[in-house]
Amino acid sequence: MGPDGLTVGRTAALVGVSVKSLHHWDTIGLVRPSGRTWAGYRVYSGDDVARIHRVLVYKELGFPLAEIGRILDDPGTSARDHLRRQRTELVERITRLQKMVGAVDRMMAASDTGMRLTPQEQVEIFGDDWQPSWVEEAEDRWGGSAQWAQYAERAADMTPQDWKDAAAATHALNADFAAAQRAGTAPGSGEANALAERHRALLSTYFDCTHAMHACIGRMYVDEPGYAEHYDAVAPGLTVWLRDVIFANAAAHGVDPASATWE
Repeated sequence: MGPDGLTVGRTAALVGVSVKSLHHWDTIGLVRPSGRTWAGYRVYSGDDVARIHRVLVYKELGFPLAEIGRILDDPGTSARDHLRRQRTELVERITRLQKMVGAVDRMMAASDTGMRLTPQEQVEIFGDDWQPSWVEEAEDRWGGSAQWAQYAERAADMTPQDWKDAAAATHALNADFAAAQRAGTAPGSGEANALAERHRALLSTYFDCTHAMHACIGRMYVDEPGYAEHYDAVAPGLTVWLRDVIFANAAAHGVDPASATWE
């Protein structure tokens, strides 16, 4: 740095940002060059450059520029306080990223579908009407979603016995659905809501299923023939009844089933 300071171009090259960004930060008052050359050009002092570095750390941490300005201009906070705060934020971010890396590693170790059962094992566990191709179809449809990523990670850790337990729980729940429908259990009743929550909890074995997602699934059961055929084979009319039960339970938890979206 010369006796007058650094020009905008030299500062941009030093800190790794564009000249346009520095001009913008100057315009909004975030970082203003405090010095001038003998010819009147504005230049950045050592303290200005240090402020730019603090801005860059907060920006990397996800803080908006307006909030960064308020933080840096807080008269009760020293430069050392900023460093201490930034270090804490960075350590927390590193911890979060390490957890994400671990999750990705576990997903990479899983099979492509997330299900480590052979087709024969799948049929033995889920029944003769089970089609192993359904897993591939589901991946084609939802493979890019966060919920599929959760499913793939969790399924990779499931043993054949875990799958047998999940299948038994599904069969038992379907039987309870059919019995409740035959008994005239009304959607929205305490018994129906309890069954809906059992169903949502069963889905949450594979991914975190919110009430809005549950409503979308109930709608899908009726709209798509494959699901309707499956549930109506358990008991005639069960598909529509189950959708209504899921809808009523979602409404009881503050979700409008008619406008629910996958979130």
